[in-house]
Amino acid sequence: MDSRRSLLVLALLFISFLVYEQWQMDYNTPKPVATEQAQAVSSNAEMPASTSSTEGTVDNVAQGKIISIQNDVFTLKVDTLGGDVVESSLTNYAAELNSDARFILLQNKPNEVYVAQSGLIGKNGIDTKAGRAAYQVEAEQFTLADGQNELRVPLTLEKDGVIYRKVFVIKAGSYDIEVNYEIQNQTNEAIEVQPYGQLKHTLVQSSGNMAMPTYTGGAYSSADTNYKKYSFDEMKDKNLSIDTKAGWVAVLQHYFVSAWIPNQDADNQLYTSTANGLGFIGYRGPVVNVPAGGSETIKSALWTGPKLQNEMGAVANHLDLTVDYGWAWFIAKPLFWLLNVIQSIVSNWGLAIIGVTIVVKGILYPLTKAQYTSMAKMRMLQPKLQEMRERFGDDRQRMSQEMMKLYKEEKVNPLGGCLPLLIQMPIFIALYWTFMEAVELRHAPFFGWIQDLSAQDPYYILPILMGASMFLLQKMSPTPVADPMQQKIMNFMPLIFMVFFLWFPAGLVLYWLVSNIITIVQQQLIYRGLEKKGLHSRKK
Repeated sequence: MDSRRSLLVLALLFISFLVYEQWQMDYNTPKPVATEQAQAVSSNAEMPASTSSTEGTVDNVAQGKIISIQNDVFTLKVDTLGGDVVESSLTNYAAELNSDARFILLQNKPNEVYVAQSGLIGKNGIDTKAGRAAYQVEAEQFTLADGQNELRVPLTLEKDGVIYRKVFVIKAGSYDIEVNYEIQNQTNEAIEVQPYGQLKHTLVQSSGNMAMPTYTGGAYSSADTNYKKYSFDEMKDKNLSIDTKAGWVAVLQHYFVSAWIPNQDADNQLYTSTANGLGFIGYRGPVVNVPAGGSETIKSALWTGPKLQNEMGAVANHLDLTVDYGWAWFIAKPLFWLLNVIQSIVSNWGLAIIGVTIVVKGILYPLTKAQYTSMAKMRMLQPKLQEMRERFGDDRQRMSQEMMKLYKEEKVNPLGGCLPLLIQMPIFIALYWTFMEAVELRHAPFFGWIQDLSAQDPYYILPILMGASMFLLQKMSPTPVADPMQQKIMNFMPLIFMVFFLWFPAGLVLYWLVSNIITIVQQQLIYRGLEKKGLHSRKK
């Protein structure tokens, strides 16, 4: 297989990958089966509003007092009516490139609803169809002080002889928020409550394009499924109902995620529903019995922030999988680790990408050398192969037998040029998803006009250079393509790739450009070595 045919194979693989990914996103999401339990709870008035047949009655139009809870990485806005988190502003992330405004993840606007709700339902629940719990607070603003590791913010409600405290616990430098219920039963009878947490989001479609698709929708983890996306379209189609030990539910928004993590030692039920243009994904914990004169604490956690893999992995099992590398995760994770290591040395993500490219091409060099050596040997056999074609004519079976015999005698592998491609393509796909998913690359500058490696080149300079390098690599191929139609296709291939790469993240285009340049250098070094051995001729 000569290098031009290799390029054609690579192009077909690349285009097939893009089409396959888009098809997966649009049409191939498995549909859940509604269980009898799910159908039964949908009409149970004691369940959260999102699963009730009278959807929306709990979400009263009236609001309580909005309080602010702040640490060094976010500012939360909490409604004292229900204790819902109605806004999260991320201190370290700009809304847009070079903007002073901070990125708002959770928000409660008329056309953009994304709220983290939680409460207590059940026999003695304080969140019912009639209304949400109306908590009291000691202040309107709570700030974690410098040098302080933890801040506890209690919201308090006393009802029918029972004291309920909804306590938010925030920590320095962490997007992990403890949301605990402390219940003191001062009556002479036992009470029963059931905790729940849910994310409410306006039903929207995932955005982006074929080159840079972005997912906005639900996801969950259960005892049987480490991680699974659950889109808003699926929520409209079927209500999710899964009984599981531990687990979590989340809403993903490209580089950011909000997730409810219930008590991981309890049996929980995960659910979804939709109503009035809103989607809900949540959990119900087990019923908790608080004896007369006794007390109980119900624990849960809320993550609202960027997709930081190490930190999320420490909060809950498999929460780091919301950084979705697809099937190439086993390649993407070590590549991302290597990218981080190099970046910590060079302090520039663009230089880190160049460093990763050099490492990858260095590792693949033995295969690259074997590829070009195999191609050189194949060229040496062309006269003998042509003679066989003339001798055997239409006898393809005899021709095939003689060709295989010749390959065996000359120790030539006719597929020797394919292996580097088969290895290079998964690496490219892994890097593609790394650049698409890694929040560390969001708004990360390189040099000059490239101020965001996660976005497309604003002036398309890198894609043009990439196309030029591919054209040069093709022209430096020592073996011309004989077939006229194949020749025309190959001539247009750099242009086709360049057009595709116009919309790709600049970091990925940088990788491909540097990879092409390194390949050109490696190709020349290999051919010079082959010329000394008499295995290669530059004459065309």
